[in-house]
Amino acid sequence: MPRHFCNSPDHFISRRKLLFGAAQAGAFLAMAPKGEALSASPAVNPRGTAKSCIFITMTGAPSHVDTWDPKDGPWNPADARLQQHSGGVVLSQTLFPTFSQLTSDLLMVRSVTSWELAHDRGQFYTQTAHPSNPAFIAESPHIGAVVSYEIGKSGPLPPFLALNVNSQFQGAKFLGGFNEPLIAPVQATGLSTLQHPYYGNNSQARFNQKYDMLRKLDAPLIASPYSDEMAAHATFYDSAKQLMYDPRVAGVFQFTTDESARYGDTAFGRACIVARNAVQAKLGISFVNVVYDGWDTHVGMFDHSYTPNMYTLCNTLDRGVGNLISDLKATGDLASTLIVMLGEFGRTPGPLNPQGGRDHWKDAMSIAMAGGGIKGGRALGATSPTGDEIIDPGWSGNRGIFIEDIACTIYSALGIDWTKSIANTPSGRLFEYVGQAAAGVFTSVDEVFG
Repeated sequence: MPRHFCNSPDHFISRRKLLFGAAQAGAFLAMAPKGEALSASPAVNPRGTAKSCIFITMTGAPSHVDTWDPKDGPWNPADARLQQHSGGVVLSQTLFPTFSQLTSDLLMVRSVTSWELAHDRGQFYTQTAHPSNPAFIAESPHIGAVVSYEIGKSGPLPPFLALNVNSQFQGAKFLGGFNEPLIAPVQATGLSTLQHPYYGNNSQARFNQKYDMLRKLDAPLIASPYSDEMAAHATFYDSAKQLMYDPRVAGVFQFTTDESARYGDTAFGRACIVARNAVQAKLGISFVNVVYDGWDTHVGMFDHSYTPNMYTLCNTLDRGVGNLISDLKATGDLASTLIVMLGEFGRTPGPLNPQGGRDHWKDAMSIAMAGGGIKGGRALGATSPTGDEIIDPGWSGNRGIFIEDIACTIYSALGIDWTKSIANTPSGRLFEYVGQAAAGVFTSVDEVFG
């Protein structure tokens, strides 16, 4: 989870803000019937419309009123070129030229809200659908790790792939093992460790020979391991070996210079290519988290001389995800691939701040979705004319949609019961896939499916 160090007061959370936010969350969760949180889950019917999910986290918090919920007003740049599309979708043709041609595939969810106002806490919340509580960080796995745990290993590649992440990325935590994300580079040469060409054409045979010797030497320890960890270690070796000298696996992480150029010649664009390859290869990957940092636009957001600005940020997103959608659609994979684009909270609506940017805002935000059973070509929910508050939730919950609800929706699309929990955690505390979902406080937003 990247840290942001601009001088905005939004980046310094006071004790009062922290306690006030916790009180708000506590008041909302208090609606759950007492004594039912640990009871059997109510009957739920996961949709099961998707086989995989590409989860694009726009860290830094994109401005909802300049991306998925733009408002007509004097704060817009002269070249915004806002265009009304069918279904209530509005997009800037300047910022999103490719998305403007793909509106029939896009769903804009405009009635989203957040508990958080600080980046690190918000990014943790976005990745896990759980509040950032220090006592539970080690027992709050990433949504992708929960998906991996549920769906399981079905090919040579692990289920959870993470691209453009850093050391603060929230992984599998106590779920561990095969549920940890495969964190891979995004470069045309792919993964350099999949082959050892030192012996030329004899390299694979020599490798297999040495691996067989290793297994014979380890055989007594494998037969009578000192611990469960040692036994699991041998299994990891075998799984890793399956990745070696397999052109299908290598191909997931490789692409041509022409493809890179078409996707924008950016790290984000290249990550979108790898995400596309991972879905199309069908080698076991079911959840891909692509991180796109830089959306902390407090200053000069429409100033071409300031980096990053909304023109470069949005155009990069538009080109990368736009081509991703088009390519998956061409092969028929979009129908079974859920794409979600979101940040950790919204941005102050109305006029820009004195520095030409927008500050943090949690009362209203927007996300965009495509594929995986989602009904596109429309907007769900509505905010006020300036985008400062939700005036129409647009769904049966009749309230703002929280990240918890988004997680429930992702799980539902992938055929996972979002009300499940795990009791045998290291601390003995119950881990709920989505906190309070079993009590019905949070649930899948079925309206996104049409």
